[in-house]
Amino acid sequence: MMRETAPMPLADLAALSRLESEVRSYVRAFPVVFTKARGSIMVDQQGTEYLDFFSGAGSLNYGHNDPRLKRALLDAVDDDALVQSLDLATAAQIGFLETFSRVILEPRGLRYKVQFPGPSGASAVEAALKLARLVTGRSNVIAFTHGYHGMGLGALAASADARFRSAAGHPLGNVTFAPYDGRLGEGVDTTEHLAQLLDDPGSGVDPPAAVIVETVQGEGGVNVARGSWLRSLAAVCRARGVLLIVDDIQVGCGRTGAFFSFEEAGLDPDIVTVSKALSGYGLPMAITLLKPELDVWRPGAHNGTFRGNGLAFVTATAALEAYWQDELLAGETRRKGELMRERLQAIAQRHPGLTVRGRGMIQGLAGTGRPEDVQRIARRAFENGLIVETSGAADEVLKLLPALTIDDKLLERGLGIVAASAAETLG
Repeated sequence: MMRETAPMPLADLAALSRLESEVRSYVRAFPVVFTKARGSIMVDQQGTEYLDFFSGAGSLNYGHNDPRLKRALLDAVDDDALVQSLDLATAAQIGFLETFSRVILEPRGLRYKVQFPGPSGASAVEAALKLARLVTGRSNVIAFTHGYHGMGLGALAASADARFRSAAGHPLGNVTFAPYDGRLGEGVDTTEHLAQLLDDPGSGVDPPAAVIVETVQGEGGVNVARGSWLRSLAAVCRARGVLLIVDDIQVGCGRTGAFFSFEEAGLDPDIVTVSKALSGYGLPMAITLLKPELDVWRPGAHNGTFRGNGLAFVTATAALEAYWQDELLAGETRRKGELMRERLQAIAQRHPGLTVRGRGMIQGLAGTGRPEDVQRIARRAFENGLIVETSGAADEVLKLLPALTIDDKLLERGLGIVAASAAETLG
C-alpha cells in the first residue's frame, strides 16, 4: 500500500499552458496531475488510479519506487553521499563499475570499458558517434529508416522521423540512411543492399565510420529486426572496417528478456549505448560501452557536468544486485511477453487491419493503414485507466511497455483494458 500523506492543495494543470513551453508532449495525451506511484500504479491528485503501461518511456523497467532500490537511495541520502561528482572517484561509482562488470559483463564474456558521457541516452549516442569518427577518421555514419537515437544534433542527425528532424534549425548531415529489416518487403535482406552501396564507388555513399542500429525500433513503431539480419549486418561491418554501434537505450536492461537486446542474435558490437532503465529508479544515467582498443579518448576530450550522478550509481547497483544475479527476471520477461503477444493477437483477430509486433515486453498493436484507429484506442485506454503511448512515424502503433516486474493479474488487467478500448472505439 502507498503511504498516506496529508492532503496538498490541488495543482492547477492550466498553469502549464501559461508557464511551460509549447514543446511539452506527454501531458497532452495524459492531461492529469500525478502525485504518487508504486509499482505499476500511478495516482493523480484526485485519487484516481491509473495502470502504467508506459513505464517512463522504458526508464522504469522495475516499476515506480521499487522498495529495494528506494531503500538504497534513502540510505545514500542519509549518509550524505555525493550526489554530484562529475568524474571524481566515489565509492558509489566504483561500486557500480565493479558490480556491472561482475554481474553483467563477465558472465557474458564481454570486455567493454565503461564511459559516463552524461545523463541521457542522447549523451551516450553523441559520445558513441564522436568516438567512432575519432577512431576511424571518417565522418559518415549509416543509420536506418524509422530509427531514433535522441534529440542532440548528432543523435538527431541519425534519427529518421521528419517531425523531429524538422525542428533541428539547420541541415543535419554526415549520415546516410539505409532500409531497416523488412522495409523492402518480407524476405528481402536489406544488408545486401547496404553492402552493395558501400562497395560501389559510384553509389555516392562515403565510407562510414560506423553503423548505428536498434535491434527493436521503439519510437519508430516497434519494428523488430531478425537475428539473421543483425548477424548479416555485423558481418557487413566487420568485412569493411566499419564499427557497429548498438543503441540499447530503450530495449536494453532486460526489456526483451536478456539484459542486452543483442544477446539472442549472438552479436559482439564495438560500441553499445545504454540509458533509460539503467539506474533502475528513473534517475538520469547513461553509459557508452566501448571495446578497450577503441578507447582513444584524451583525458577530458568528452565530458559533461552531470555524468557523475551519485544517487543513480547507487540505485543502478541495487537493481543489478536485486534482479540480475540470475536469469529469473529474463525468463519471466519472455513468458510475460508471450502472454502479451497472445492477448494482442486475439485483439487483432477481432479487428481487421490491426497487427502485432514486438519482442519480450515491448509489444505493439499496429494499424498501419489507419493510424487514427490506434490513436483512438490510446485515448480511450487512458479514459479507462491505462497509460499507454503510441509510436511510429504516424503514431500508428500502440506501444506497450509495462514494468518487467508487473504481476500477472495487473498485466492481464491492462491487456483487458486494451481489448475493451479497441472494442469501444472500433466496434
